[in-house]
Amino acid sequence: MKNMESIIRSAFFYGAFVVAIMAVIEKIANIMKYTLFKGIPEPSRLLEYAAIGLLFSIAMQLHQIRLLLSAKPK
Repeated sequence: MKNMESIIRSAFFYGAFVVAIMAVIEKIANIMKYTLFKGIPEPSRLLEYAAIGLLFSIAMQLHQIRLLLSAKPK
């Protein structure tokens, strides 16, 4: 179960950065009057999705840290 949580956390973390990079590339293309990704939301919406994914990843990491600290013998 711990391994699965780690994989999910990593997927959200790296996925958030991929979506953020896509948003930056699309915004640069939009400035030059082009579009690279048809059918996806506008770049600002992509950045919102990236922030949500990153926030979820941070929350999972903090939860894991809390569990490790509470299980530590005093």
